Amino acid sequence: MTGFSFQTARSIICEPGAIKRLGTIAAEYGISRVLVVTDKGIVSAGLLEQALGGLESGGISAFVYSDVVADPPEQVVLEALALAMAQGVDGVIGFGGGSSMDVAKLVSFLSISRQSLAEIYGVGLAKGSRLPLIQVPTTAGTGSEVTPVAIVTTGASEKKGVVAPQLLPDVAVLDADLTLKLPPLVTATTGLDAMVHAIEASTSKIKKNPLSDMLAREAMKLLFGNIRNSVSDGNNQVDRSNMLLGSMLAGQAFANAPVGAVHALALPVGGHFHVAHGLANAILLPHVMRFNAPVAAGEYASLARLLWPNYENESDLSLSERMIAELEELMRDIKLQTTLRQVGVEEKHLPVLAEDAMKQQRLLVNNPRDVSYQDALSIYTQAL
Repeated sequence: MTGFSFQTARSIICEPGAIKRLGTIAAEYGISRVLVVTDKGIVSAGLLEQALGGLESGGISAFVYSDVVADPPEQVVLEALALAMAQGVDGVIGFGGGSSMDVAKLVSFLSISRQSLAEIYGVGLAKGSRLPLIQVPTTAGTGSEVTPVAIVTTGASEKKGVVAPQLLPDVAVLDADLTLKLPPLVTATTGLDAMVHAIEASTSKIKKNPLSDMLAREAMKLLFGNIRNSVSDGNNQVDRSNMLLGSMLAGQAFANAPVGAVHALALPVGGHFHVAHGLANAILLPHVMRFNAPVAAGEYASLARLLWPNYENESDLSLSERMIAELEELMRDIKLQTTLRQVGVEEKHLPVLAEDAMKQQRLLVNNPRDVSYQDALSIYTQAL
């Protein structure tokens, strides 16, 4: 066995209704004044009231930044940071989807850092510590509550990432009750996002390891086994709990065995066309898998045998294609768009997308098969 390292959140609380104890949880980490980072959708859905109620019951003073948007630009991070510093908070809570949790990560670090945001883009460039950080996901998809990664939109459309162990939270609170009644489309796109994390972790070229493989496999069982019911019935707590746990396990997997070409090609689609990250991933997934199959058929087949034991006697390549076909059928069943044209991309846009995808070398180095500009252009063309 090759040596490997594995990192995750210090503590994970998986419990329906745990939000009621948020104040007690925060106090355990010395927090008395906390910034809650969230978005307007969370506020209008009434979820923020639950978080604030949990904090109040524990005697915690809370200040709210609720202007997070999808694919958050640098300005959002800086605004949230300014509020944190003005109020002298001693802790940060990310409450919502991946964007809110990513902003919370950066605010918790930058609040006490001498570095600027621009100085920490990249891998391992953040130095020093951060404020206590708690992450509370309200969707089952990004896994951001257990990853050391934060993505920010810079300029008009380019996205950059900060990857640093300091961004791993002290606590991830998984309360499935917060995901009840999540709209079907959000459930579908975030669920596919989590599946992509598990699949790409399974084929990650550099840091794939026995722990990440185990987590990715269990994540796929939970996610594939529960996503259809979760989309059709938003009130089933068991299904929602399984999805939330599956998303977190996939997050742990890709936090240690990083994602590859699906994410690298999806980021420009999101940046230029404001397509939800999970949907962009879902559209590109089958085409990247077919591209990778000549070198990754064994990993794909291993996942396929786990999900469909009756197919275990087929060859790796045959099982890979069957798995891709099953995923395409799933996307149709849960009413996801399946082509780039459906989200506004035209053939004339593909060269720019391919150029931008090639800038994502942080991700492409993890792909099991090398991806050239022409390869990226070809994958986009097939997805069109």
